Amino acid sequence: MTKILEHHLFKKLAAYHLIIFFSLTILYYEFLYSFLVYGGLVIHLGWLITFVIPVILVCQILTATLSTKVNRITALLITLAIGTVYNVYFIYFRIFKTTLSLYSLGGAGDAMQFASTVIAEIQRNLFPVLLFFIPTLLYIVLRKHWRTTHKGPATLLFLGLAAVIVFSSSTMLISSATPSNGSPTALYNQRAPLDQLSKNFGLLTTIRLDYVNMTKGMPQPQTNTITSDSGSKYLRANPNRVIQDSVSLLPPKQGAVERYNIMDIDFNLLYSEEQNSKLRNMHNYFRKIEPTTKNAYTGMFAGHNLILITAESFYPYAIDPVYTPTLYQMSTEGFVFENFYNPLWGVSTTDGEYVACTGLIPKAGVWSFKESSDNALPFVMGNQFRSLGYPTYAYHNHSYRYYARDLSHPNMGYVYKGLGNGLSVQKTWPESDVEMIDVTTPEFLAEEPFHAYFMTVSGHLEYNFMGNAMARKNENLVADAPYSDAGRAYIAANIEFDRSMKLLIERLEEAGMADNTVIAISPDHYPYGLTYEQISELIGHKVEENFELYKAPFILWEKGMEPIVVDKLCSSMDINPTISNLFGLEYDSRLMMGRDIFSDTDPLIIFGNHNWMTERGSYIATEGHFEGDPEIGQDYIDYINSVVADKFAYSAQILEEDYYRLVVPPKN
Repeated sequence: MTKILEHHLFKKLAAYHLIIFFSLTILYYEFLYSFLVYGGLVIHLGWLITFVIPVILVCQILTATLSTKVNRITALLITLAIGTVYNVYFIYFRIFKTTLSLYSLGGAGDAMQFASTVIAEIQRNLFPVLLFFIPTLLYIVLRKHWRTTHKGPATLLFLGLAAVIVFSSSTMLISSATPSNGSPTALYNQRAPLDQLSKNFGLLTTIRLDYVNMTKGMPQPQTNTITSDSGSKYLRANPNRVIQDSVSLLPPKQGAVERYNIMDIDFNLLYSEEQNSKLRNMHNYFRKIEPTTKNAYTGMFAGHNLILITAESFYPYAIDPVYTPTLYQMSTEGFVFENFYNPLWGVSTTDGEYVACTGLIPKAGVWSFKESSDNALPFVMGNQFRSLGYPTYAYHNHSYRYYARDLSHPNMGYVYKGLGNGLSVQKTWPESDVEMIDVTTPEFLAEEPFHAYFMTVSGHLEYNFMGNAMARKNENLVADAPYSDAGRAYIAANIEFDRSMKLLIERLEEAGMADNTVIAISPDHYPYGLTYEQISELIGHKVEENFELYKAPFILWEKGMEPIVVDKLCSSMDINPTISNLFGLEYDSRLMMGRDIFSDTDPLIIFGNHNWMTERGSYIATEGHFEGDPEIGQDYIDYINSVVADKFAYSAQILEEDYYRLVVPPKN
């Protein structure tokens, strides 16, 4: 090593030691992160190098401004800090299977409740964690050989100008290039999911874009998807499709409101009178959306009670005739959805709630539910049923402030109670769903009709018998289950949820309300506390990670119903419009991204990474790969990609602009 350091080439490059060091260090961090998180080098190398050059030059400036001693300390701290950032993002991804957003750092205080989970994950990944500190160790060992002397003003100015020129040139180049669906240009200039940004540009650029998008808002879409040209493309790709004339163009006297699930909103007038270009673009988009027609199921449950449940990590392997018989019974009676999917979104649980409750796609990089706390949300169940005179309650058996539910849930029209805010359950980790049902049913069963919403927690990670109180409570009931400890712990935790549903039904029967109360249950996300290998063990074969991983249960049940099998593709985004139609509620189907499952609209399932599924096949956005009907052409793929991109964009703009408050007529 000494000979290498004394080599004339090393000495000749002395003036550039730190530039070389930071270049190799950052590339090492990026490559290591990509391999650990995504299983290989998936980064677009050209853009990665282009965007890290300014970072490297800034690091050189910061370590060449003061004395040699201070510069060395600064270089050490920069190396250590960057390595720590990569480690934080790595551990977060290992736990939540998604990229950390800067917005979520604001909830770090609440997240400390899961400190034991973080510590356990670090212990499980100790070797990879240590790998991120190799550059720091290397710097300490070789610190005396680095040239960290003070650079003159001219040199610092040159380095600064070089950083600005490289950054400006690269951003101009990628912004001016013609975007195609899924291309780096399209991802960079739109608010793409953080996972996709990380895969294409590396983590440092993702963090920068996350910050810019968080502070400046989402770029306005440049085009509208629903045009005559794109529609004709779709028809050519799908000749059996019949598209109705846009209802927004029909005069009210032709009975549009009676025929379709829409409200009396004149988007043409709004469009013609709007001066704000962003709002005008939104009016133009929504006036061209095809609404859903009312159907044989419209109003099927009108006047009934509704209990809506977002169940923590509730997936098909939690349904078993032996271990969870109540859930098994409910899933085989009522509506039986055979092709329901529940995608994972950027902020796991709260985004899963947001999708099911609103029928919208979460805005990337923020907590959409929290951001909606001051917005008008006329279509969520709480506000819908409250407008009909129903008492409306919401409950969560963990901290009432977690994910700012104390702000979002009252705004949905609920009297909201959680742990620490009027809900009296024993504080464990996780808390008991049975206890929550036990103490809350006397409140809403005393009134009819009623609507109650629950966010459960008993099925939460970690899946072991030491750190999970619900798994430990029911451990003896899964002693004979043919699974690993993690699989048995997952089943044991969901036994608590199953028993809570048994108690709920018993209470409804005692009150004489069981045959007049609809219970709807969907998960917030798949149980990412289990590894893919453990999930494969539970389902009996290797799980397919792009689509099958997200195939989920959706229970829509009322006592006494004859089973109705639904094999149509559908997802959690369709829950709100479907329930709205079943209860005969007034809503506008054009203003939701999900669709009534029982409508004749062609199904479209959208995933958080822009993957999608239709009746004709599935598409992996990151690979540009379509698998399905061999007759499908590129026109169809391009069209669906455009629909997906616009749904992401306009869903975010509904949130940003408080759009419902502007266009939805207030109810008396």
